[in-house]
Amino acid sequence: MAASFVSNRSSGLDFHDKAPSPSLDAHPDIAAPPSHLQRNKTERRRLQGLMRSPSSNSSAPLLMNKKDASWKDRWDHWMVNEGGRRLFFFVWIFLHALVFGLGMVNYGYKDNLNNARAVFGLGYVIARSAALVLHVDVIFILLPICRGFISLLRRTPLNDVIPFDENISFHKATGWSMVLFTTIHIVAHMYNFAALGVASADASHSAVAIFFLTNFTTGPGVTGWIMTTCFGIMVWYAIEKRRRANFERFWYTHHLFFVFFINWQLHGMFCMIKPDRPPYCSANTIGVFWKYWLVGGCIFIFERILREIRSRHRTYVSKVIQHPSKVMEIQIKKEKIKTRAGQYIFLSCPEISYFQWHPFTLTSAPEEDYISVHIRVVGDFTTALSKALGCDFDKKEKDDTSLVVDSKANPRMNRPLPRVMVDGPFGSASEDYLKYETVLLVGAGIGVTPFASILKSIWYRMNNFNTSKTTRLSKVYFTWVIRDFGTAEWFHSLLHAIEEQDTQNRIEISIYLTAKIKEDDINNILVHDVGGERDAITSLRAPTHFGRPNWDRVFSGIAEKHPDTDVGVFFCGPLALSRNLHEMSNKYTTPKGTRFFFGKENF
Repeated sequence: MAASFVSNRSSGLDFHDKAPSPSLDAHPDIAAPPSHLQRNKTERRRLQGLMRSPSSNSSAPLLMNKKDASWKDRWDHWMVNEGGRRLFFFVWIFLHALVFGLGMVNYGYKDNLNNARAVFGLGYVIARSAALVLHVDVIFILLPICRGFISLLRRTPLNDVIPFDENISFHKATGWSMVLFTTIHIVAHMYNFAALGVASADASHSAVAIFFLTNFTTGPGVTGWIMTTCFGIMVWYAIEKRRRANFERFWYTHHLFFVFFINWQLHGMFCMIKPDRPPYCSANTIGVFWKYWLVGGCIFIFERILREIRSRHRTYVSKVIQHPSKVMEIQIKKEKIKTRAGQYIFLSCPEISYFQWHPFTLTSAPEEDYISVHIRVVGDFTTALSKALGCDFDKKEKDDTSLVVDSKANPRMNRPLPRVMVDGPFGSASEDYLKYETVLLVGAGIGVTPFASILKSIWYRMNNFNTSKTTRLSKVYFTWVIRDFGTAEWFHSLLHAIEEQDTQNRIEISIYLTAKIKEDDINNILVHDVGGERDAITSLRAPTHFGRPNWDRVFSGIAEKHPDTDVGVFFCGPLALSRNLHEMSNKYTTPKGTRFFFGKENF
């Protein structure tokens, strides 16, 4: 039923063919208006519940006083958003310190390494201990980017203990740990090579010559510098600023890990520094890299094989829509795919690059017979993809309206749409929105995309198109922070449909415009907005706010309206706003009252 319902819409967010809605006066959250001051009455009625709440601090819920709180209350408060993540990171750091310490004891006192310690001294002990920690890092470095594996684990009780949504942060932390201990390992071995040069110098070879010969003519030296070069290039282009500036360089250089791992396995198999007695060298004592790599490496390879299989499932682009503000909507039909609201996929277009896969959040609901993504055209890949699909954002349009570029039913291009490959879907923090009674969804700019899927799924539930079991969710606060009017255009149809259908006031919509407004626009807004039933910009009943949200008012209002409730706060957008919302979630969390659980999209 849902499939036939959505098949005739031009856009995935076009919900104009809905049933007629009840009148505004029937809205349960709007009291009967007085007979005087009609204009102020109308404006007051249009305010959402949080905005109609008193602005004075006298009615705001009391914040937790950490000084007077018991240790148990402090612990419970800390565990809401910080505890699990920080405890996991502490255990990870403790593991590294423990391994390094045990390595120092082992290599410092092992009775068959006396000759090595006599020649190299403490440098040998440090180098081998750092190498041991690096082998432990190899266990973890690939697991966080096995997204299918992570998506399965986050649906288990382990998700309450291990912060799986921080998988990319964990991958980065492991990478920087490898940078640290690689540096320690190299510096220690440079000292060791210098010590070897001094001890072995004779008339034919000076200490300096032996130092360079050991570095560049021995198996450990050559493989070590190959590893260092590959690892340095990977780290250089993985730094956030460079990765965002040129994703292609990051993508291709990061695949040097194949060369890096192969040379790592060879690095320890030359048995350059022998023990004092047999067995001198064997796969069990020297070439042990494969043992540490095995679990993560096998899962990683299995997922890449699955990607190749899934990418060959019958998949085609059914519709391309060019929206204002350089936003492109792609609707895709794919067999054997089952999605959940809030998930994301990896997308590849072989016409551009067979090897590049980019993550995009799904904007389609599970109830629909296609999957869709809305892409902001800003980088090299997205620009090339938009041109391949027939979009022309360089052309100036007379009006800021959406345009159907091409579709399977009504093709407009003189050539077939290019092939796309889809891998996924994969789980994200937003997928957990059904775990809570109340949720606050905050999107900034194109960061609204994960919430498009969630809001559409809620809309289908309202219209009984969803046969899933009932959930705890009873109230949704949706906040969208955007810079200009055009950014909101492609999302209007969905917001209109939700507002009209939401007769029980389960969803409150708040849109904030942060860009400076021209004087002519201000006058136009004042003329049409004052006393009006609809907002002059969005045509929603909910008014558009100018400036940035007052998060203290938002969070205190939710805490006041929903006492003793677990509130899920989900965000997608820039880091600065993410930190602000994280702080607010901690600030207004009370262990025995309203608890705000913060989660953000992290690709």
